Amino acid sequence: MTRQTPYLVLLLLVTTGCANGLFYQPDNRLYQTPSSVYEEVAFQSLDGTQLTGWFLPAEAKNPVATIIHFHGNAANISNHYGFVGWLPEAGFNVFLFDYRGYGDSEGHPNRQGVFEDSVAALRYVATRTDVDPTRLIAFGQSLGGANAVSAAAATPEVPLKGVVVDSAFYSYRSIARDKIGLIPILGWFKWPLSFITATNGHSPGPIIARLAPTPVLIIHGTKDRVIPYAQGCRLYQDANAPKAMWTVDGGDHTDALMTHRATYRQRLVRHLLALLRRPESLE
Repeated sequence: MTRQTPYLVLLLLVTTGCANGLFYQPDNRLYQTPSSVYEEVAFQSLDGTQLTGWFLPAEAKNPVATIIHFHGNAANISNHYGFVGWLPEAGFNVFLFDYRGYGDSEGHPNRQGVFEDSVAALRYVATRTDVDPTRLIAFGQSLGGANAVSAAAATPEVPLKGVVVDSAFYSYRSIARDKIGLIPILGWFKWPLSFITATNGHSPGPIIARLAPTPVLIIHGTKDRVIPYAQGCRLYQDANAPKAMWTVDGGDHTDALMTHRATYRQRLVRHLLALLRRPESLE
């Protein structure tokens, strides 16, 4: 989610019962393209909607694993590429894709449709002939963290070596409640309003325990101004072992791999390599 969401817009959505729309802010602007070799991909969602993505092959001859990246709620993959564009050099294939209505993908985003897109992405990658389907890792950021958890829980036929969740919320209603709580006067009624304005389907918190025995890593900054740190803590608490949580002291929203890249990029690589050797091991 983006920190630019205006309170006046939020107030309008709260009073009209349309807060679900706040979770999707797509565009089709091209922000950047990968600096290395990549493949433009087209595949279908579960309902036939045409989706697009980029496949970035690992620079190593024998890829360590393939990471499926689920981006946040704004813009499109070209705006989120920087979070994972460094991973091919570290030996990983990376697959980025756009949900419906984002970038060049067809359709319009909605909760069920984006869930189906996320499931389709996992299944698509698992069928690629240049990918080892036994060495797949899901990595979701912000809204993408919720999408990664819900898709992974719904696809037991796609065995994952790990799920990484960066700066995600516990549930759609809980983050709506947090945002409503910031609005003068309406904040007094945040509990009933959160039930009126946001549905809770495909929320990660109630289903994250189903991922076990797949290892789960939660990353969250203590100064996240978009999704409070407490939301990540709740996700960690409800996940079953094996699990780990990295607290980014002073970290803001999804900035572990950017602002704090000197620490967390190599730490993430070490973590993933350890999982691939011994799935029960967590740093």
